[in-house]
Amino acid sequence: MMRVDYILVGYGIAGAALAAELRARHRQVLVLDAPQPDSASRVAAGLMNPVAGKRFALAWRAEELLAAAIPFYRAQEERLRVPILQELPILKLFSSVQEQNSVLARSADQPWRPFVQEATGELPVLPGVEQEFGGLCIRGGGYVLVEELLTRLTALGRQEGWLRHETFDWGRLVADASGGFLYNGHDGQIHARHVISCEGAAAVHNPYFNWLPLTPNQGEVLTVECPEMPAGAVLNKGAYVVPLAGGQLRVGATYRWPPFAAGTTPEARAELVQRLQAITRLPFRVTEQRAGVRPAVRDRKPLLGTHPETPGVHIFNGFGSKGVMMAPRLAQLMADWLENDVEPWPEVNIRRYFSLYPSAPAAADSSVFRS
Repeated sequence: MMRVDYILVGYGIAGAALAAELRARHRQVLVLDAPQPDSASRVAAGLMNPVAGKRFALAWRAEELLAAAIPFYRAQEERLRVPILQELPILKLFSSVQEQNSVLARSADQPWRPFVQEATGELPVLPGVEQEFGGLCIRGGGYVLVEELLTRLTALGRQEGWLRHETFDWGRLVADASGGFLYNGHDGQIHARHVISCEGAAAVHNPYFNWLPLTPNQGEVLTVECPEMPAGAVLNKGAYVVPLAGGQLRVGATYRWPPFAAGTTPEARAELVQRLQAITRLPFRVTEQRAGVRPAVRDRKPLLGTHPETPGVHIFNGFGSKGVMMAPRLAQLMADWLENDVEPWPEVNIRRYFSLYPSAPAAADSSVFRS
């Protein structure tokens, strides 16, 4: 029988960050992950943007999240000996005079000022980029090559024995009278003190956590060949345009609520092509289209915590489209909770949804959380 401290179910960016954090704390971790080439983490462009959204607002806890994320990805680069993180300015291009006036008028008292370079509305001229209304230069962010990161970490995990390609069946998880859980895996029985759901949108089917308000949405992205596009910045104007190697661009992303399409759609392709044409007049060619389902939450905050009636079963999930920026810091919080009984921030703690649990646990009784 194999004995571990933690079984992690799923290995997107959330699972990768938490596995790395727990292993850094010298815990025995086994990741069980069914490979999905078009998982949300692998499809995403991996943006880390401290100022975003239709309201052009400072992202939630941006400074603290970036302070953890950048060192985490730099450490993975050193470990894997490949470039993973690209720290680039993000150019927010205004779409109209009204948007320009609105953003600049409220720039003086905005908390995002430390991340915005000279809020004058003027940008350096970028050949081929439509910027007649000006824009703002956001610093402190960039993007992560998430698929490259996960592919290499997965290979390393399989080589070192802490990751298996295996579909986890929650119905085969049995509480052990001596503490912890027994799981009949494909390669034999496993004993674990804790089991953690990091399975992304699939958590809607998790029998322990299907009462949480996980509201997945589908997104599609394009890879585009455009060798003349300036490569020194990420562009944002109704869509993001991320410069990749070899004159390639990642363009996205769409949002679609259920029912989901089976794979990519011509409607999403047309929408993203139209958005890109509003950003550049340079010729381009679509070389790839991909779709994935994001594990979003109703209040747009992740889900961290412990099942109210089964103390050894936990969730680390619901990161939506901002998982790359959030996961490293929240993995630290989750590990502090699991190892030191330090509860996660209220904004992400699943206590906020205990009223939805069928047996309505007493949220005030913190003893139910201790393992």
